[in-house]
Amino acid sequence: MDVLLVVVVVAFALGFDYTNGFHDAANAIATSVSTRALTPRVALLMAAFFNLVGALLGTHVATTIAEDIISIGDVGPHEGLIIVLSGLIGAITWNLITWWLGLPSSSTHALIGGLTGVGVASGITVHWSAIWDKVVLPMVFSPLIGFLFAFGLMVGVLWLVRNRAPARTMRRFRLAQTASAAAMALGHGLQDAQKTMGVIVLALIAGGFHDPDNMTIPLWVKLSAAAAISAGTYAGGWRIMRTLGRKIIELDPARGFVAESVAAIVLYANAYWLHAPVSTTHTITSAIMGVGATKRLSAVRWGVAKNIGAAWVLTIPAAALVAALIYLVLNPILT
Repeated sequence: MDVLLVVVVVAFALGFDYTNGFHDAANAIATSVSTRALTPRVALLMAAFFNLVGALLGTHVATTIAEDIISIGDVGPHEGLIIVLSGLIGAITWNLITWWLGLPSSSTHALIGGLTGVGVASGITVHWSAIWDKVVLPMVFSPLIGFLFAFGLMVGVLWLVRNRAPARTMRRFRLAQTASAAAMALGHGLQDAQKTMGVIVLALIAGGFHDPDNMTIPLWVKLSAAAAISAGTYAGGWRIMRTLGRKIIELDPARGFVAESVAAIVLYANAYWLHAPVSTTHTITSAIMGVGATKRLSAVRWGVAKNIGAAWVLTIPAAALVAALIYLVLNPILT
């Protein structure tokens, strides 16, 4: 029974990874598509490839998800698997709701909210201090840093090219966006695919198939998570892409390049330096707002930004509530 439940949980984890891919595909390519630097299909192919590569470049974020959110050693293998499954269903549900509404919410925070909610509902240990240090603080500061860094860098870029021919300059930035979009996709794979790896390892530990004292990620887990997020990315996320690429602000190639570059730097810094599972959605959206504000503050459609902000605030508690309810339903049925 437990072996079958492990297979089900791993399948749901890869399903979450797939929804993460099509939900967050817009993060990597919306700006490049909206500025016509890349066609949608080429952009999706490139994003899928670099998501795959990024997923294989580290395990720090995966370890954080597996170790620092909840402890499932307090319960038996069967209940531990139900806990992980409930957290995943909560995250997937919120991903699908926000995708349908076209809101670029955070798959990262949906997953962490799901795990936290089911942790509270089941009475296991929830590592609130780690969640504060590695989730809440980065959730606040990463978008703020992204906004300010993008704004400042964009001001500097505009000053450097102030005497250049506009048409030729924009053509060069359009070409440069190929590199910045690839860097963004790499950062997305580095961050988001690793979160699924961490959940799968959590399930393996719960089922007794992985040593809790050894946080080495098995190769098959890395490859399957990388493949799932790449497949989801290639499937596309057109609703959210329209929101990021057009509804917040009309981007030009220079602003698209700066926004993607800044977002990629923030993602790399959090993955390699802080080991923090930050939201690629929050990071790129705030960077887009930052470069947009250099035109004038009114150039950013703050009404749309307000709706996005509401989704950000709601994501963790909403996913937590769904996961807790799922656990309360599943636990009596499966035990």
